[in-house]
Amino acid sequence: MSANIANLDSSSFQTTVSGDQPVLVDFWAPWCGPCKAIAPVLEEIATELDGKLTVAKVNVDENDAISAEFGVRAIPTLLLFKGGTVVEQIVGMTSKDALLGKVNAHL
Repeated sequence: MSANIANLDSSSFQTTVSGDQPVLVDFWAPWCGPCKAIAPVLEEIATELDGKLTVAKVNVDENDAISAEFGVRAIPTLLLFKGGTVVEQIVGMTSKDALLGKVNAHL
């Protein structure tokens, strides 16, 4: 995992998503093919938007309470938080351009 992507769990989740900077959270699992496919896109976005956007991951197998709280039923699910509130939701594999379009609307 990139140095630009945070790994969140129940102790760090709320503090991270409630900050001043928008946070893109990837709900994923190590066995998920589409999750592996979107990982390089998230790495690129984390690097390109460093300082403007925080990119983080939540392993659904290890953090089922967080997943349940946000109704994550399919992975990958990407939730964009701004001030602790979900402002965008993307379910499934998507292109970098489509993802940036949704993210940039909230920066």
